[in-house]
Amino acid sequence: MPKTVADVMTPDPLSVQPQTPLKEAIQLIVEHRISGLPVVDEAGKLVGIISETDLVWQEAGVDPPPYIMFLDSVIYLRNPARYEKDVHKALGQTVGEVMSDQPVTVEPDKTLREAAHLMNEKNVSRLPVLDDSGTVVGILTRGDIVRAMAAEYE
Repeated sequence: MPKTVADVMTPDPLSVQPQTPLKEAIQLIVEHRISGLPVVDEAGKLVGIISETDLVWQEAGVDPPPYIMFLDSVIYLRNPARYEKDVHKALGQTVGEVMSDQPVTVEPDKTLREAAHLMNEKNVSRLPVLDDSGTVVGILTRGDIVRAMAAEYE
């Protein structure tokens, strides 16, 4: 019988809330040697995820979108609304301002193969595991999948 996400995931993962100061989230990530955290509301429902990738915005900053001037008008070559969101992310002070707000998720009864396929397809390193009500019950990382593969060879 194929392994499921529930067999391999880390149950009851550390999490933060949107109002958590960014400094606190960074400390958790460093202290626990993890690469991301689910972001939940007061009821434990997933609202986002914060990862090292999100945090790099803080250091990298943002370049303004390219534009051209034409007849005294500015024509942006990229969506300026995206730039505004990127600036907000780069200057954010709370988890809610920096997090990715549409995380890819998985259910505990999915097979490990399905979860691995989803990770590759969506190019993500971790999947929050949600129950039927949308509450975070675990987290599955690429490392979890590799460890499960290694256990099969023992």
